[in-house]
Amino acid sequence: MASPGPGAGSDDVDLYELLGVDKTASQNDIKKAYRKLALQHHPDKVPEDQRVESEAKFKSVTQAYEILRDEEKRALYDKHGMAAFDPSRGGGMGEEVDINDILAQMFGMGVGGGMGGPGGGPRRPRRGADEESKYSVSLEDLYKGKTVKFAANKNVICGTCKGTGGKEKVKAQQCDRCKGHGMVEAFRQVGPGLVTRESAVCDRCQGSGNYFKEKDRCKKCKGKRTVLETKPLEIYIPRGSRQGERIVLEGEADQSPDQTPGNLVFVLDEEPHEVFNRIGNDLSADLDITVAEALCGFSRVVVQHLDGRGIHINHPRGKVLHPGQVLKVEGEGMPVKRGDSKGDLYLVVKIEFPEDGWLKDDAAYESLQKLLPGPPPEIKAEEIDDVAYEDDADIDEMGANSGDPRFGDGWEDDDDEAGGQAQCAQQ
Repeated sequence: MASPGPGAGSDDVDLYELLGVDKTASQNDIKKAYRKLALQHHPDKVPEDQRVESEAKFKSVTQAYEILRDEEKRALYDKHGMAAFDPSRGGGMGEEVDINDILAQMFGMGVGGGMGGPGGGPRRPRRGADEESKYSVSLEDLYKGKTVKFAANKNVICGTCKGTGGKEKVKAQQCDRCKGHGMVEAFRQVGPGLVTRESAVCDRCQGSGNYFKEKDRCKKCKGKRTVLETKPLEIYIPRGSRQGERIVLEGEADQSPDQTPGNLVFVLDEEPHEVFNRIGNDLSADLDITVAEALCGFSRVVVQHLDGRGIHINHPRGKVLHPGQVLKVEGEGMPVKRGDSKGDLYLVVKIEFPEDGWLKDDAAYESLQKLLPGPPPEIKAEEIDDVAYEDDADIDEMGANSGDPRFGDGWEDDDDEAGGQAQCAQQ
């Protein structure tokens, strides 16, 4: 059996234990615990035979949250226990707890049908849903920061009828479909043979609970209570912002007379860059140099940064650079948000070798050979074969058609191995 709710008059109810938190829990911990339990015990989320017990548990944790989320009520409970809220002992919580209001704050929606039963009152959303979309942004804009101005098409409350949907001085009729509640019971199939019951906004009155005859409807909104309007908006992307960060415009989603508007949310989607790669606050780029520069040093601009500046490197003679070597430039990475510091820039050495036949005569080859280090020590063998070779082979073809499971990462899955070999055989 589910534990009785805090309002049931039981003195031995431990609200902290009910929510599964310590007595020293922060408000954030209490909120997280309640959110988890409310979702777990919501009557619409359990089988029919568990619905009565789940509803009792749901109401218990909701009323516990109503007490512990309020610092004054929590202090009374810590001092006097549930006796502080027993009307027969002079306590009491004042007006009755509205579970729907709490869930509206927690989840942005009202409770589904079936919670209150007959006479339970309308179950309509208190806050509109957030409208979320991706916003593609270049690495340059993330480096420098950017303000974006745009025009948004959104539904706003009709200014002519003030959201009633009817003409001035015309009295609305109660909607006969939802009986004035604004919400109707609906059944939604969630799987083969599995149907869930939920509340939906009445499509006849659009959630208002009232209905106007066609001749009595507002001429501007045609009874819909909202009209489409274009509104200029802007978002600011701070310098140093990252992939997946959310830019929120509070209250700028579609309006409805029965709701507090939700938020417009833009999720940043970082575009790939031709030169730089980013991880956190650091950047990397290729450092393309010639063989001569690798051996003899250089002094030049090696890359243009995201703000247009040229990054100049002075690499001295006598320090040979090797393929894959990494140079680190401190303080030339991405800006760190809410600060003046920056990450670092990593330059990966890529050496460009000359084309075949770049030296034109034997004398040039002999001169270069004298300047460069000599060959490694000779390998001695009893027998020496002079062999032919290909100079453009692909190492990835090593082991092809040999049946060795190591080819093509075949160790990971025997089925993949067989498929990979078959594919290679066809090629």
